[in-house]
Amino acid sequence: MSLFQPEFSANSAAVRVRFGAGVRHAVGEEMERMGLGRALVLTTPQQADTGAEFAARLGARAVGVFSKAAMHTPVAISEEATELARALRADCVVSVGGGSTTGLGKAIALRSDLPQIVVPTTYAGSEATAILGQTENGLKTTLTSAKVQPEVILYDAELVRSLPVGMTVTSALNAMAHAAEGLYAQNRSPISSLMAIEGIRAFRDALPRVMDNPDDLAARGETLYGAWLCGTVLGQVGMALHHKLCHTLGGSFDLPHAETHAVILPHAIAYNQQAAAAELAPVAALFGAASAGDGLYDFAVAMKAPLALRDLGMAEADLDKAAEIATRNAYWNPRPLDKAALRALLQAAWQGDRPAA
Repeated sequence: MSLFQPEFSANSAAVRVRFGAGVRHAVGEEMERMGLGRALVLTTPQQADTGAEFAARLGARAVGVFSKAAMHTPVAISEEATELARALRADCVVSVGGGSTTGLGKAIALRSDLPQIVVPTTYAGSEATAILGQTENGLKTTLTSAKVQPEVILYDAELVRSLPVGMTVTSALNAMAHAAEGLYAQNRSPISSLMAIEGIRAFRDALPRVMDNPDDLAARGETLYGAWLCGTVLGQVGMALHHKLCHTLGGSFDLPHAETHAVILPHAIAYNQQAAAAELAPVAALFGAASAGDGLYDFAVAMKAPLALRDLGMAEADLDKAAEIATRNAYWNPRPLDKAALRALLQAAWQGDRPAA
């Protein structure tokens, strides 16, 4: 199947990416390559010890550790961290962790133009994007800017080896959602589609091996490879129904992020199958399924992923409200948004049923 398009635009950020077990030890080497010598290390409170280890390894190249990164990147914390970076005369930030820590590094870069070296410990994928979400006064806003694109990403399989299998699965499905929606994005290109297909393929092959043996470094490395590819797709093209529904469910009903993506993914893809069958055909083929939605659902079942919104704490009585919120503001989607059809989608997702054809 050809991915050629008669017209398209493709943008690629200048990011240095390194993979390998133990590559986290190369932070100092990367700093030297860029002529940097004063790093502020960032983590969440839960990973403060890891941050201290990185600072100790960097020695005189580390000027401090800030371990207050939080979900949704609160502006107050970002301002505090930026002031500390300035007071310490830091010339770069080293973000060690998942989406929360990466978000904080981006927020500092937005305010200070400091270069970022990111060492992911999950499959969040945000390190591969120029997108930043920030929260202030209970409102979350999102921006896209080259200023927040990390300069260096170090993917070390040893750092995700201890990630619990359950979190590995939901984080992987979250990443796969970026790729699946990227296949029918308005501004997709042959390059983004190639990365999307390969990213999903990497998770299809590696995730079962991680489940069988969480210490399998080769499998863990391939899942990080998948996360990088899927995150890069997210950074290059626009998203649609799946991400809108997940933002609605997370923001308005406080459902957990990765788990919600895992539940909604096969249903949103099945909804859009009618209008994007050709674009989603590679996903169906990867899983040997009649449709992309079926393939993703069966994969989720095999990976023992959460399947039902009710198991995440969603009340059935709130499904009408969720459908209303999700259709309140117009946004592009390959299939027109129909409130009744979305309400049926949410019902099936709430119950954990196989997605409707």
